[in-house]
Amino acid sequence: MVDSFELSKIAGGILAALLVIFLPKVAIEIAHQSHGHEEIKDGYVLPAPTETEASGSAEGAPAAAFDPAAVVAMLPTAKPENAASTFKKCLGCHTADKAAASKAGPNLWGVLGRERGTRADFTGYSEAMKSKTGAWTYGDLVHFLHKPKEFVPGTKMVFPGISDLADLADVVAYIRTLSDNPEPWPTAAAAPAPAPGAAPAAAAEPK
Repeated sequence: MVDSFELSKIAGGILAALLVIFLPKVAIEIAHQSHGHEEIKDGYVLPAPTETEASGSAEGAPAAAFDPAAVVAMLPTAKPENAASTFKKCLGCHTADKAAASKAGPNLWGVLGRERGTRADFTGYSEAMKSKTGAWTYGDLVHFLHKPKEFVPGTKMVFPGISDLADLADVVAYIRTLSDNPEPWPTAAAAPAPAPGAAPAAAAEPK
């Protein structure tokens, strides 16, 4: 019969074997944790940026220059009735009634076709405006209301301009109505050039 001493020796041998098997593994795990090592997991690899994205928009093609003629071509189909809210900004400095006096800016009644810087009851024109001689045309007014300081460098008008081209066309079409005899639409806008290959329109008979 196996006595208790023999059982103790067997148990001790089994325990020693277990320690030999598991102790190195435990020691390695403890060492990794003590050095802050963590298990490396597969990560998500971001796609490489395209050539366009890498270059950035700042290095892209420059924005096209503003073309007043493009807005003038929109005028015959513009909606002056939609310009009320935008034109209210003008009324902070201008009047629009025929009999009204000028305010901080000249009265806008009859401005289309009027010589620039010549409204009789307004004496606050800048030297830059007075030196830009000639009558206000559709193209001039479009350019001025879009970028005042570009069309008349040195102007006193602090209005930054109307950036939306549809709104700009509506406002100019509305200003056209501020007259006893509204200026006729420009010929180029009223009669666009025919498509290539199209037969020319017949000339109208004089009346």
